[in-house]
Amino acid sequence: MARHVFLTGPPGIGKTTLIQKVTQALRSSDVPVDGFYTEEVKEGGRRRGFDVVTLSGKRGPLSRVSSDSSASRREYRVGQYVVDLVSFEQLVLPVLRNVNHSSDTEKKICVIDEIGKMELFSQAFIRAVRETLTDPGTVVLGTIPVPKGKPLDLVEEIRSRKDVKVFNVSKENRNNILQDILAAVESCRK
Repeated sequence: MARHVFLTGPPGIGKTTLIQKVTQALRSSDVPVDGFYTEEVKEGGRRRGFDVVTLSGKRGPLSRVSSDSSASRREYRVGQYVVDLVSFEQLVLPVLRNVNHSSDTEKKICVIDEIGKMELFSQAFIRAVRETLTDPGTVVLGTIPVPKGKPLDLVEEIRSRKDVKVFNVSKENRNNILQDILAAVESCRK
């Protein structure tokens, strides 16, 4: 029986957009939803990096294009992006802890968009995600990247969990998959 719902698909296919639509639909029927999503930051039409945006409206940098090639040792990098781990953890960890420690009888939805390379530099985030997945009062609605290159342990762990339903988002289905995702989330809450 699925307890969590994850979307996967290539970058830019519309996973975050779907997550946002599902979140709006859930909120409009008064379902408690918390969590975060990542959003592209563009400047003059070019992608400069990503921000973390919590569902309560806080926002901070997740990564930025690195300007200098001499990377300091303390930097976490994915391609051309330098990950701002401090900012990420300050925004995301309190949200996840808060979701895990709610005493509501109703199951809460926790949005985790996304569990990817940048986010997985944070050991504290990995622990928090595992806790959230084992918390019986929480349904996770998340996104994970398509396998590419070296497998990401936590991503593969999630993909192979018996209690996770994974939707593959594609150009063909992204416009009509919303109801299926919503239905899956609703059935996880029962």
